[in-house]
Amino acid sequence: MGSPIEGTPIDGKAESKNDTTDALPGGMTRNHSNAARVARMPTDRYASEYNMRHNKRGMAIVFNHEHFDIPTLKSRTGTNVDCENLRHTLETLQFDVVVHKDLRLTDIHQKIENLANADHSEHDCLLISILSHGELGYIYAKDTHYKLENIWSFFTAPRCPTLAGKPKLFFIQACQGDRLDGGITLSRTETDSSDSQSMAYKIPIHADFLIAYSTIPGYYSWRNTTKGSWFMQCLCQELEQNGKKYDILTLLTFVCQRVAIDFESNTPDNPIMHQQKQIPCITTMLTRLLRFHEK
Repeated sequence: MGSPIEGTPIDGKAESKNDTTDALPGGMTRNHSNAARVARMPTDRYASEYNMRHNKRGMAIVFNHEHFDIPTLKSRTGTNVDCENLRHTLETLQFDVVVHKDLRLTDIHQKIENLANADHSEHDCLLISILSHGELGYIYAKDTHYKLENIWSFFTAPRCPTLAGKPKLFFIQACQGDRLDGGITLSRTETDSSDSQSMAYKIPIHADFLIAYSTIPGYYSWRNTTKGSWFMQCLCQELEQNGKKYDILTLLTFVCQRVAIDFESNTPDNPIMHQQKQIPCITTMLTRLLRFHEK
């Protein structure tokens, strides 16, 4: 039997025997389990798009945080506008939407564990959105902070096999630090012109995730107290206008465009925070195009 870092047979043909890993010193790895795990194939092997023809679109869970037990965290005025806009938008895309307000971390974990243990066999996908305060690497529940990995790791293929091979989408409205983006002005110059196969196959357990953050690591995320956060405003606008027209990465590209171009902070009484910009950050492990076709 070959070593764990050698190529393994695919379609009956061995891949290169020279495959290796960036392993820990001494050849150790953090995951020593090689047990065979099998889940139902929801999409043909080389399909270009995810199968969105199940009986239901899927669950959409929104964790909305306005008030906190932590004295240093201010109430997030405007988040309820985000929450209601997002609920309406996701319902138009035929998601079954459930909103949880101001939960403590133990309650969040319980909701997530129950969701991961549910049967998603007849669902196209899963969507989870978190609206809260945050800092680099952490998001806040009502009573403490946690890493996003503590949420999405419940939905890896071995832990939630009925979502294996299906899209798992996370939309995060939260700061990722306290840095500011002053932006740069672009001006036109004189030189500018005006003008399938159905055979069984193995996938990584972390495949088919997409995580969209409202801002890049290290930076503030802006929220208007009456209209809601910049990111959620743009996300809802794009999903409502083009959610059944474009694939999700195209949609999120236009969300980034809207946030980047259409918004600038307006705090003239605080010059340091005035006229600042923001750009969302998309992390994708999707393996196919995702479109919310009409059911």
